[in-house]
Amino acid sequence: MNTLKKTALIGLALSSLASAVAQADQTVLIGLAGPLTGPSARIGKDLENGAKLAIDQANAKHPKINGEAVTFKLVSEDDQSDPRTAVTVAQRLVDEGVVGVVGHWNTGTSIPAARVYHDAGIAQVAPVATGHAYTQQGFDTSFRIMGHDDDGGQVAGDYALNTLKAKRIAVIDDRTAFGQGLADQFVKSIEAGGAKVVGREYVDDKTIDFSAVLTNIRSQNPDLIFFGGVDSQAAPLARRIKQLGIKAPLMGAGGFVSQTFLELAQNEGEGVIALEPGLAISQMPGGKAFEQAYKERYKANIELHAPFAYDGVGVLVAAIEKADSVDPQNYLPVLRAISYSGVTGTIAFDAEGNLKKPSFTVYQVKANQWQPVSVAGGK
Repeated sequence: MNTLKKTALIGLALSSLASAVAQADQTVLIGLAGPLTGPSARIGKDLENGAKLAIDQANAKHPKINGEAVTFKLVSEDDQSDPRTAVTVAQRLVDEGVVGVVGHWNTGTSIPAARVYHDAGIAQVAPVATGHAYTQQGFDTSFRIMGHDDDGGQVAGDYALNTLKAKRIAVIDDRTAFGQGLADQFVKSIEAGGAKVVGREYVDDKTIDFSAVLTNIRSQNPDLIFFGGVDSQAAPLARRIKQLGIKAPLMGAGGFVSQTFLELAQNEGEGVIALEPGLAISQMPGGKAFEQAYKERYKANIELHAPFAYDGVGVLVAAIEKADSVDPQNYLPVLRAISYSGVTGTIAFDAEGNLKKPSFTVYQVKANQWQPVSVAGGK
């Protein structure tokens, strides 16, 4: 092969390579942070599954930003539901170049991680963290897409007083930012309504034997027991209440309504009452279609919060597309002012970054299934 022909072929190859690179989609990284290992891994995986569905559906529309084709990609990090790990994970996501983050799962991890995202100037859309303190830090990069515990505690308190007619209430919490904050708001609500807290007990988030606290509570003869904590502890608590012959029903607000609770409680969860932020999946505007897509993709039922992670990705992508920019300085003002029609309902944010007009649903275990019995808010 002569030198001239070889040079021409090399030039053609380089030109083709340059053309292929030019035509390749720009990759836009979106972070997902949650407990992907450890005791809460089932919830973290549920969040990740919901986020992956949103990424796939966004890419199916062949999005363009500033005239260029883009592909959204999810970058997942495991915070192990640990505040210190959450900070490390948050910095790792920032260093990897994500344009925004959907996470973290609970309030205790979301609060410390929020500063990292704020310092980096990127959005943090918390799909679940309900502690009001998360958005009270004053960071203009922090958002949440379900109601916070100040509202949830008030709604739960109203239900306990006005529907359950409870007058003597015992309260237990797990000493986490979520559990204690929720219990505190619930106590404020019921005391303002004239009910009496006949016992205030504390455990930690690893307690599985509630015999001691329930023995104390039984002596106070309450007509309702409220627990600030999540499903994996609520189930053994419910079982021990039945085993000790305590007649007072168990009530919670956030983190109870899951398949895990039903499996762990077995048949002794009957009658347990729980308030959850948001609507039941069957009552969400896009709930039925989402549930079908989830089951087809993962061959499993939704564990707890997948629709909210789906909407967390969805609202972030919508803001980026509306701003026509992946630069947070351009899309953050759009995100703050957005009104987005999601699977879970309309998503719009107040000045703190909280969801406007949040809904709450009261559920009760009937025939070993969580059944929605009442809806509050959302108007």
